[in-house]
Amino acid sequence: GMGGVGKTTIARAVFDQLHDTFDGGCFLDNVREAASKFGLQALAEKLLSETLKETKDNLYSSTNLLMNRLSYKKVNIVLDDVDQDEQIENLLAGGHKGFGAGSRIIITTRNKQLLSAHGVDQVYEVSLLGTNEALMLFNKFAFKETKPMGPFEELALRVEKCAWGLPLALKVLG
Repeated sequence: GMGGVGKTTIARAVFDQLHDTFDGGCFLDNVREAASKFGLQALAEKLLSETLKETKDNLYSSTNLLMNRLSYKKVNIVLDDVDQDEQIENLLAGGHKGFGAGSRIIITTRNKQLLSAHGVDQVYEVSLLGTNEALMLFNKFAFKETKPMGPFEELALRVEKCAWGLPLALKVLG
């Protein structure tokens, strides 16, 4: 879905809610920016370190050995804001089959074709908020309640129209 629609917020909520039911996990924020800033190798090390619950110093075993250890673990992994094939290929070497039974991998992206190309079997598309939902969210940010007081009702309606149902825009304007 488009930027600001809430993909990261939803992925973070799911990750946090389910995290304790897994052997390990990692939430890689903003993969697009982090990959260009730090490189995919650094992101892969972070993913392995957090998922295996080990310091980066202990990760200098062979990649095959590390991947073998992961294949027995039920893990919860989120790759947030992926925008290139090689990010998925490098961070999820072996795909979802490289992890233990019951593992969950969530990938947020603006490019649905990336998911298709990697055989993702379930795609959840986040849509824009409807008028009522958008008004409630804006009011919560702006007025700390779901319904504004009299003189602000018209303002809230105008802001909602300008934001087009994008949660991030509603938060910024609130």
